[in-house]
Amino acid sequence: MSGHSKWSTIKRKKEKTDSQRAKIFTKIGREIAVAVREGGPDPASNSKLSGIIAKAKANNIPNDNIDRIIKKAAGETGGAHYEEIVYEGYGPSGVAVIVETLTDNRNRTAGEMRHYFDKYGGNLGQQNCVSFLFTRQGVLAIEAEDVDEDALMEAALEAGASDFLSEEDVFVVRTEPNDLGVVREALEAAGYRFLSAEVEYIPSATTPLASEDDVKNMTRMLEMFEENDDVQAVWHNWEAPEEE
Repeated sequence: MSGHSKWSTIKRKKEKTDSQRAKIFTKIGREIAVAVREGGPDPASNSKLSGIIAKAKANNIPNDNIDRIIKKAAGETGGAHYEEIVYEGYGPSGVAVIVETLTDNRNRTAGEMRHYFDKYGGNLGQQNCVSFLFTRQGVLAIEAEDVDEDALMEAALEAGASDFLSEEDVFVVRTEPNDLGVVREALEAAGYRFLSAEVEYIPSATTPLASEDDVKNMTRMLEMFEENDDVQAVWHNWEAPEEE
């Protein structure tokens, strides 16, 4: 759950995963199940499933767990029907927020999203009210330790990456959204492993919060989103204190 692909954001995401492993497993498991029902159980022919499997591995979900979820989803004919819904709105002082959800009850989820925005000084907006402030890009983060920067950059660009960044202790490879799978597979085949590999919303500019109350409200709002079982990811353009 992040704002943009700064290493500190990725690091916080990883720490959050470590402290709430069961919840993360549940969320990603739901994504895998939906992908299997939509495109089948074979990641070779289901690019969406392939991408979610990479995300699962980046979050340290064991292969046995992944295989079990895929087999279960492939054998199910009934059960809950989940749909993807994206909510957009504003946090305190106009911070732009995008919330990606996977829900089996859109009325329940919409009510909860509206409540979180309202309770912490923001407001839920209409579709596309803030998405123009972001660019969707594939983002692969690779720990820099023991990795040759020049070799990785060359491999990434040859595979079709659009940009390559060095951020503190991590290398970040950016792609067009539709190219993420191809670049990820090429780098995996070359032996690279990822801290994060998914399509992200990258903000064109960040928004600082001046007051302590706004910082507290924004922090609590993000926590409420992340604790909600229907929320898969949260993106924002808050220039959080640890990134300043």
